[in-house]
Amino acid sequence: MNPLRYELVFSDSTGSAQDVVIVERTQLTGSGGHPVYTDATGIIRAEISDQDEVRVLASGGHQEPAQTVRARPLPDADPADPAAP
Repeated sequence: MNPLRYELVFSDSTGSAQDVVIVERTQLTGSGGHPVYTDATGIIRAEISDQDEVRVLASGGHQEPAQTVRARPLPDADPADPAAP
């Protein structure tokens, strides 16, 4: 079962610089049959397999494919926690 949220970790070619983006599962599935996740802006879209393999999807023109992206699953929010997102 796929988590509801992931952190996507984008690294530069040296692996030293990193950007982290949180994405949430959508109702969509990608061409590989896995869930599509998106960030709050809708700009970052990725298909993530049940093995945490990431395929970043283009959401507009002039985007360059990310070279190194890792997916880290985030725990699902506790429905009993009123502060949960």
